Amino acid sequence: MIYTLNKKFWNKKKVFVTGHTGFKGSWLSIFLNYLGAEVTGYSLKPKTKPNLFNLANINKIIKKSIIADIRDYNRLYKEIKKSRATIVFHLAAQPLVRYSYINPKETFDTNFVGSLNILECVRRLKNIKSTIIITTDKVYDNNKNKIFKETDKLGGYDPYSSSKVCVESLFSSYINSFFKNNQMLATVRAGNVIGGGDYSEDRLIPDIYRFSKKKKKIILRNPLSVRPWQHVLDPLGGYLLLTEKLHNKNIKKLTQNWNFGPNVLSCKSVKYVASYFAHSLKLNVITHNIKNNLFKPETSILRLSNYKAKKFLQWHPKWGLNKSLKKILDWNKNIKSKNCLEVCKNQIKEFLYG
Repeated sequence: MIYTLNKKFWNKKKVFVTGHTGFKGSWLSIFLNYLGAEVTGYSLKPKTKPNLFNLANINKIIKKSIIADIRDYNRLYKEIKKSRATIVFHLAAQPLVRYSYINPKETFDTNFVGSLNILECVRRLKNIKSTIIITTDKVYDNNKNKIFKETDKLGGYDPYSSSKVCVESLFSSYINSFFKNNQMLATVRAGNVIGGGDYSEDRLIPDIYRFSKKKKKIILRNPLSVRPWQHVLDPLGGYLLLTEKLHNKNIKKLTQNWNFGPNVLSCKSVKYVASYFAHSLKLNVITHNIKNNLFKPETSILRLSNYKAKKFLQWHPKWGLNKSLKKILDWNKNIKSKNCLEVCKNQIKEFLYG
């Protein structure tokens, strides 16, 4: 059974989104606007040029866009209170593993302290009924070739992963200590999220498009690494579905950790994804560059179990890997002649209704 989202639930809902200028936050802001929600965004300026936030003119479709630092607790509290939000999505983060080796303190300050600030704001503002905190698939102690479920041991091999493990521990502490009435919270862990509008540094598909524009060879750090690839709309659909259930049912067992990863068949190698784009973009050569990694090796295989979300939320991934890759090609082709926001909303409509 394919799940649906309830537009009546979201209509006029006041929603606070941190990290709304990032790739995933931008798609979430568009998604919420499509559903009829009133979004207040809180984030730093977009880090890349171009970026989806500006291309889609997201500041014009949301209620308010606040450019500020998640580490500034007083400003954050003031803005959440002023927004009168009943739902919070916390996406603001330093999201890059390799960057975390160069700037570990910034990574921990942003990811851990930023999440602490959000939880403290939610604790104080009783009008907030549902809060979704986005962590990562990299929280698991990934030393085995297995499919990770939510109850598996957490790790923290690199500074980025460790900062997110700290967030998971912080979440558990706050749930056990403070949130025992009608405020519902959950942490969510997605796979390797891909989609149109991602211009981030040090990510496979944006790098491929940069190589293609310069007519260069595609250079892969870890071509045989297997990742849980998924279109950005799949986990976002899961977050929204979970929020509806948190908000309406007030069932404490929903206040947990949730994987929203792809089906196992979508877990393919870096080489597989790169080869797909190399063929489609008519790039002739793929160069495997394994020896010159500047940092510690990345995990060779990472896969998530989505059994829990399927069973208890009736959530299912809607787009497999090949369809997701095609949607990225379509997005990049269509924005050359069409309005970017329209292209995004058309993909959301197709995602929801087929």
